[in-house]
Amino acid sequence: MSASRRSGATDELGPDEPERAGPVGPDGSDLLAALLDGMDAALCAFDADGVVTHWNREAERILGWTAAEAVGRHGFAGWAVRSADAEEVEARLMSAMEAPGRQVHEFALLTKDGGRVLVRTQSAAVRGPDGKAAGVYCAFSEVHTQIDLERSIALSEALFEDASWGVVLVDADLRPAVLNAHAARSLGIGRTSALGRPLGELLAQGVEELESALTHVLAEGAPPAPAEIWVGVRTPEGEQRRCWRCGFVRLASPLAEEPVPLGVAWLFQDVTETKQGEQEAAQLRFRTNQLHRAARAAAECEDPAEAATVHLDFALAGFADHALIDRVAGGALADGEATAALRLVRVAATPSGAPGPSLLTGRAGLPVRYAPGHPALQCVERTGSVRASVGAVPPEQAREWAAARQWPTDAVHALCAVLRSRGRTLGVVTFLRGGARSQFERADAVHAEDVAVRIAAALDLAGATEKT
Repeated sequence: MSASRRSGATDELGPDEPERAGPVGPDGSDLLAALLDGMDAALCAFDADGVVTHWNREAERILGWTAAEAVGRHGFAGWAVRSADAEEVEARLMSAMEAPGRQVHEFALLTKDGGRVLVRTQSAAVRGPDGKAAGVYCAFSEVHTQIDLERSIALSEALFEDASWGVVLVDADLRPAVLNAHAARSLGIGRTSALGRPLGELLAQGVEELESALTHVLAEGAPPAPAEIWVGVRTPEGEQRRCWRCGFVRLASPLAEEPVPLGVAWLFQDVTETKQGEQEAAQLRFRTNQLHRAARAAAECEDPAEAATVHLDFALAGFADHALIDRVAGGALADGEATAALRLVRVAATPSGAPGPSLLTGRAGLPVRYAPGHPALQCVERTGSVRASVGAVPPEQAREWAAARQWPTDAVHALCAVLRSRGRTLGVVTFLRGGARSQFERADAVHAEDVAVRIAAALDLAGATEKT
């Protein structure tokens, strides 16, 4: 509560004024009292003689003294501060009348029940109409409250300047309101140019998932654990796919009576390399297990040619959609042997329709109609893996590309690995992927070569068995 020696508040520091005649209603005193009582900080004021003239509700809450008990007292001596400290405290407060600007002090005040509270004060002179100091006002708060506030401000500033992860404040319309330097670098955009723009203009992929997460946080609050979101970031070098580990915190106004969402604090860290490493490790474990299972299954096959198809079927899982095995017509090629009239005969192939095990074919020995420059022929000539892809073309053109190479019409990516055994080239194994899969990478070629070694050994054994 704010009060003066007259009616709870005065327009200026000084003696009581006579009552004004006229209708009863709000005046300057009422307005001043309302303003003082609505402050979050405790406030008191002294006239030039050191007499308390104002005392608001927050001061009453901290110290327990009401405005009626505080206003009119001379200084803090004997009631709000220990007698031994009274002279020093009063000297500090009243020195603000002669000093420019505000002065900050810390000292202990006494509560009404006899306790002690360490407070931090800001005091400054109150000037009269003539410009001379007419008194002092003093705003104070408990030190721990002030320290908490300073820590919050310091944390906020550190997050937006020095944090090693991205921090973005998103408003209730899901548009960035503030972002730190790390987030700006991750998005490939300036800190100010991103403000107020839709997320769809900042990210090429992952916008729907990110907006869904932000909407959920606004409605339900922060999720219990971080979320990993794959996004596409536009860069001068082109679009880059990144994995961000994201945390979300709903922001509510501390000034509202009921929680009113101001937006969401979105914190993220780039974990692309970690995720790619985990994926590669998981992929390697799976492929190694498949090779092991294929070897055990092939060992139970009486027919070596059937063992070759077993290796092919196990290799397809998670790796490709179709696979073909072509053998060199007329027998294996020794190193340095001419390949001008090279022809390949289809030995096995996966079904082109419904999924199923690979089928042995080519008993008639008719060569496949491969045109010159076909990837399978190049693979034999080079005795090394060859990758091919149709690229970004219309679907009809992609089907024509596959048909011209004697492959299933839904194939858009191909990987040919040479079949080598006992220093000779036996043929080619071709793996094919549809449009739903990515292109074959170098790691895929290494795996295909491992499978090719096992298939080549089985086919070599089958050839040797036929001769005997």
